[in-house]
Amino acid sequence: MTITLRPIQTGDKPKWTSLWRDYLTFYETALPDTIYKTTFSRLCSPDHPDQNGFLALNNRNPVGLVHYIYHPHNWRIEKACYLQDLYVAPEVRGMGVGRKLIEAVYAQADADGCPSVYWLTQEFNAEARKLYDRIGTLTPFIKYSR
Repeated sequence: MTITLRPIQTGDKPKWTSLWRDYLTFYETALPDTIYKTTFSRLCSPDHPDQNGFLALNNRNPVGLVHYIYHPHNWRIEKACYLQDLYVAPEVRGMGVGRKLIEAVYAQADADGCPSVYWLTQEFNAEARKLYDRIGTLTPFIKYSR
C-alpha cells in the first residue's frame, strides 16, 4: 500500500462526500445536503483560505480525509489550527493513514505560521485515541456547547 496526500480538489466531490458521510455516520450525525455542498465549496475556494483539507489516496483511491481551520486566538498572536474532522476508511485503519493526515496538518500549520494544532474526539473513540495519545497531548479541557 502506498499512501499519498494532497489538498482536496474540486473533482474530489463524490469521493469526499462518501468519506465525510461515513465519518459523520461514525459520530451518529447526519447533515443536510446544503452543508455538504457549502463545506466542500469552502474547502476548495480561495475565498476561504482558513478552511482547508487533505485527502489520503491509496493508488489514487481516496481512503481518508482531514479538515482543518485556522482562526484567531485571544491568548496568542498567531492563529490556532483546529483539526476539525479526521476519517480513515476501515479497510486501511492501523496502517498509518491517520498519523500521516495529522502530521500533514502539523506541517502545513507550521508552514503557515500557526504553531498550535488541536482537535476533539468523543470518549468512545478508543482506537483513534490510542494514536492521539502518541502524537498529541491530552488536555484537561471539557467541551460545552449550546
